[in-house]
Amino acid sequence: MTKKFSVFLTALFCAFIGGVLLISLVLPKKDFSPLENRYLQKPPKLSLSTLQDGSFMEDAEDYVSDHIVGRDFWVALKAWSERVSGKQENNGVYFGKEDTLINRVDNPNMDKLTTDMGYVDALVGNLSVPVYLGLIPTSAAIWADRLPAGAPTADEQAIIDQLYFSTGANTIDLYQALAEHSEEDIYYRTDHHWTSLGAYYGANVLLETMGLEPLDLDHYQKTTVTDAFYGTTFSTSGVRWVKPDCIDTYIPADGVTVTSYFDGTPSQGSLYVDSYLDVKDKYSYFLGGNQPLCVIETEHTDAPKVLIVRDSNADSLAPFLTERFSEIHLFDLRYNLTSVKDYVAQNDIDTVVVLYSFSNFASDPYLFLLGR
Repeated sequence: MTKKFSVFLTALFCAFIGGVLLISLVLPKKDFSPLENRYLQKPPKLSLSTLQDGSFMEDAEDYVSDHIVGRDFWVALKAWSERVSGKQENNGVYFGKEDTLINRVDNPNMDKLTTDMGYVDALVGNLSVPVYLGLIPTSAAIWADRLPAGAPTADEQAIIDQLYFSTGANTIDLYQALAEHSEEDIYYRTDHHWTSLGAYYGANVLLETMGLEPLDLDHYQKTTVTDAFYGTTFSTSGVRWVKPDCIDTYIPADGVTVTSYFDGTPSQGSLYVDSYLDVKDKYSYFLGGNQPLCVIETEHTDAPKVLIVRDSNADSLAPFLTERFSEIHLFDLRYNLTSVKDYVAQNDIDTVVVLYSFSNFASDPYLFLLGR
């Protein structure tokens, strides 16, 4: 390589970097990335304390990374380079078989889980109604055969069994119920939630554990509401080469009244919110997304009332429960500081279910609220 050509390459590289920097500075800044489904870093605040503790430089790096021109292209290029180099993971997401993206599940902090199970048992002791605990295994556990060979992941079945053995709550064997249907599309390939089919199997084992009549899927008509769903795992992975998921429904929205409390005040809601099918966050089609409290009233006025302390997996589960309960109260501890004990008494709840995915239960910092 001649010196003149080396100078040319250096100048070209500097021009490229300078151009990217200039365009990134000039272009209007976005607050939210629909593709990654997250809010982008805000400009760092300069102060003596942020300089001393190093947070200013960290925030500055994150800000530049989030707002560089062509960010979506660079994110996808990184994922491609990881795959081409032989790696089977990017940003904590495994490149699984059958175009499946699977979140890595690390071994949880068992001390935290022991403490959290104490909160569950405190809830059991505080209430005079039955309390059920259901932990939903992740796709990494049920679809382990789709993981890359040797990919490390937590032994969810063993940990769930250990937690169930230690609690005074009634337990729901969601692991076995889902494992029996592992050949079916019970999870999304690009998202961390179970599909409506997976939620159906989850609803049935919940009903059977409670002594209620299970549902028969043959009595309902499957409707595909979209075939262009890319979920949160897709957003995190940087992968852009897999095909999208479908979102299906089985239960009609007729005969139910939904009251949502997005900002703490009641508003008319719906089992299904069609407007979300036109945006990236299509899973919020179920009930309209995260909310502190959602109350669903059905025509089965002589049926029991159930309170579900839950994560977002309950959004796609709720339609199935409308077939067996008069009221379904969905309670999200992340946004709702109300005492569960008081709420049960004030609303004449017959049964309480604590329902979380394994990953969310292992990481949730709000479970202490169960004991209030």
